[in-house]
Amino acid sequence: RSYSGPETEGQLLNSFVQYFGDSLGRKIKRMPLIEETVLPEDSLLTLPVVIIGNGPSGICLSYLLSGYRPYLSPEAIHPNPILHTKLEEARHLSIVDQDLEYLSEGLEGRSSNPVAVLFDTLLHPDADFGYDYPPVLHWKLEQHHYIPHLVLGKGPPGGAWHSMEGSMLTISFGDWMELPGLTFKEWAASKLRNIKSDRVMPEEIARYYKHYVKVMGLQKNFRDNVYITSVSRLYRGKDDEDRSQINETQHLEVEDGQKSLIKRNWEVRGYQRATDGSHVPFCLFAENVALATGSFDSPGRLQVEGEDFPFVLHSMSDFGAAISKGKLRGKADPVLIVGAGLTAADAVLCAYNNNIPVIHVFRRRVTDTSLIFKQLPKKLYPEYHKVYHMMCTQSHTVDSSLHPAYTSFPEHTVLSFHPEMKCVLQSASGLKKILKFSVALVLIGSHPNLFFLKDQGHSIGHHSNQPITCKGNPVEIDPYTYECTKEANLFALGPLVGDNFVRFLKGGALGIARCLAIRQKKKHELIEGGDGGGDGVP
Repeated sequence: RSYSGPETEGQLLNSFVQYFGDSLGRKIKRMPLIEETVLPEDSLLTLPVVIIGNGPSGICLSYLLSGYRPYLSPEAIHPNPILHTKLEEARHLSIVDQDLEYLSEGLEGRSSNPVAVLFDTLLHPDADFGYDYPPVLHWKLEQHHYIPHLVLGKGPPGGAWHSMEGSMLTISFGDWMELPGLTFKEWAASKLRNIKSDRVMPEEIARYYKHYVKVMGLQKNFRDNVYITSVSRLYRGKDDEDRSQINETQHLEVEDGQKSLIKRNWEVRGYQRATDGSHVPFCLFAENVALATGSFDSPGRLQVEGEDFPFVLHSMSDFGAAISKGKLRGKADPVLIVGAGLTAADAVLCAYNNNIPVIHVFRRRVTDTSLIFKQLPKKLYPEYHKVYHMMCTQSHTVDSSLHPAYTSFPEHTVLSFHPEMKCVLQSASGLKKILKFSVALVLIGSHPNLFFLKDQGHSIGHHSNQPITCKGNPVEIDPYTYECTKEANLFALGPLVGDNFVRFLKGGALGIARCLAIRQKKKHELIEGGDGGGDGVP
């Protein structure tokens, strides 16, 4: 069946907006389904916000846009006396309505984004010092603050957590993974789940996020099985602008003949995968777009010869599938694992626990202070320190022959893979070695895939014309609003701006929610001023 007809697109759009209230809903349902060259005539048919990505970043932003507001709890005393004094000054206001720059001034934490540090210390006071203080906030649902929005994701709410390797424990404590308003322990108790450790399995976190969306009443804003194909600016002539005061638009330094072009609103195109596997296309318009896509889209690659051979894998799920299908059972040659992060360590443990010998190759010295193992307490992360101990003590330099279970090759890089399942390694001194293996697993991180943006999003990073990466080139944002400095009305949060831990991505949701709430208020004041016959200036 073809889904290219306007009737089916209309049905999909109607399903997108059926919960948004009569006023907005009626207007959007009248929206003409457009061809590539046609622009919508009624700017009021545009959604205020579209969020791309339904992991914890997108979920938390939806929670705040739905009208949930954090207030200082009556009995709460924050352990930071300076911050507590600031909070007391405006106790009657929600945190969303306060000056985030003022509140976050002077705070320090494990994020480079000040609002992320602020929100984290309000939800987990002094957590980095080992304390388990309760949050100093309580939450109220104030429905008049609701901002209509859609959260679009490829799978169920929870994002990449649904596809992570289920046999490994999370690096963070369970309560550091939780979202506002529902503790992870409360959820576990309600589901009669016996959580034996402070660290939990990814599948438990995924279930928690999915349940969170339901129990918080956010489902109406979420659409699953949605794949975005393009997000682009709309342009129209200045003469066609009849609401330029109400809608925040940008005049471009471009002349089209005698006509000045105006940069306005976003066009979001994509398709929803139906239950029968067919694709239902759609087109939405948004005043603001928030990027919450995370960093698991594109596995890092070595960019060497032979990396595309089928026996060279780039994900733990592929490796786990190979083990479960018995493909590595009885193999004499070891598995080659490349990388020195936690995912590579997970792969080492997985192979070790399945009696599969390992060759472990990584570029850094074992004494490198930037290795993640150096930052993890031994008592809390014994399995990772077991891997680190093997990396140090079972190196090929200690014994020229391979160890039966595990051999590390520090300060080595892979030069190439060959069809006979051999690879060429090179040491820091330039010495080359040829090793045989059964399967190779390259786990050197992952990067966001912003293919749906112009120039794949390369223009919005700190370093222009380079791919967005979570560490080396995150999206450049205003530190308090999370709006892209190089693209107005485009926001980013979570790993895209360097916040890889759930603890800190919640700050992005706070910054964006405050920014949008201020703009919505100004917009309504302009409209009311116009209705009253005034000049529209509050």
